Amino acid sequence: MRPIDRNEVLGIGEYEVIRERFRSRIIEEKRPRRVRIGDHLTAVFENRDSVLFQIQEMLRTERITSESGILHEIETYNDLIPGAGQLSLTLFVEIPDRALRDRMLVDLVGLEDTVSIEVDGVAARALGKRDGSMEDRTTAVHYLKADLPAEAQAAIKAKRATVSLVVGHPRYAVKAPLGRATLDKLAEDLS
Repeated sequence: MRPIDRNEVLGIGEYEVIRERFRSRIIEEKRPRRVRIGDHLTAVFENRDSVLFQIQEMLRTERITSESGILHEIETYNDLIPGAGQLSLTLFVEIPDRALRDRMLVDLVGLEDTVSIEVDGVAARALGKRDGSMEDRTTAVHYLKADLPAEAQAAIKAKRATVSLVVGHPRYAVKAPLGRATLDKLAEDLS
């Protein structure tokens, strides 16, 4: 997928005019891209639209208007766009209860190293940057990418693959099969 270009990013005022329509469209686009993994994890498979939305929302929320600030956000979030033969996902640890969440983030140290995408029984490890990682706990959000072998890409694009998100952490081992709507979106991403 092509990275987001500066000319695609609207100023805050321009974005406000279209925000509700754009936001509604992205929410619908993300629905089949969101996968529940057990009781406490969710993943969202990213694409250009979801990344552009993240950039626009960050600029709006943080009131970023300087050209250098805008370029920084574009560069930061462009890392989420999958490259050729890749799938990109954001993994969330979602636990509303603060005490339980704090305990789980300690229990799940190393979580980001235990995620894979399994296509027809063959696992492709999802990897992320280790910036800001802590030795004694994990974080609530992880940005991961998986390079898929050519056979896995072909099977997903042909819509004949069995695909699961797998977490192999000793304290949280779970396999979440992906539904047809999610697989259709992944086939689009790989095309």
